[in-house]
Amino acid sequence: MDTTPNKYITVAYELYTDFDGKKELVEKAPIEHPFQFISDMGTTLDAFEAKIKPLQQGEKFNFTLSVEEAYGEYEQERVIELSKDAFKVNGHFDKEHIYPGNVVPLMNADGARFNGTIAEVKEDTVTVDLNHPLAGKELNFVGEVTENRDATQDEIQGMLNMLSGEGGCGCGNCGGCDDDCNCEGQNSKDGCGCGHCH
Repeated sequence: MDTTPNKYITVAYELYTDFDGKKELVEKAPIEHPFQFISDMGTTLDAFEAKIKPLQQGEKFNFTLSVEEAYGEYEQERVIELSKDAFKVNGHFDKEHIYPGNVVPLMNADGARFNGTIAEVKEDTVTVDLNHPLAGKELNFVGEVTENRDATQDEIQGMLNMLSGEGGCGCGNCGGCDDDCNCEGQNSKDGCGCGHCH
């Protein structure tokens, strides 16, 4: 049995990938709002965690994950057509949320939840891309570890609660906010930049 303690790790980073031969910034977690995770809980890419976990607070990093280590190849068969009826709210098509480029939460017949990107809205159907937005891309992470310590029991329990769907990600910016919490209006619906609320 693995007795290595779970680590509470925060990182500030910029994520770059290649779009049409040009290096492009696709995501940023600034020092003021770093990406937070607890190791060995399956909440981050395995290869990302393997590179970050041995680093100490203050250590800088610059590494690239291959397509296989990241989100895998782009698969055309994961682009599907759904009836517009599937996107009705109170009998009306949900124009407010169903538009090209928007990422929407979906659920299959087994109750599994996942995200899809709206690719196109046609007369009777909606084209949804179930590939991760970064599928088929190498990911270049450049940044610094801002904290790396043993996770507390409360932090681990908070993560377990989040993974079981009991809301909030434990990052302190999601849910339970009052008007003066300084999380800049970010909540679990919008995502808070912690990487867990999407």
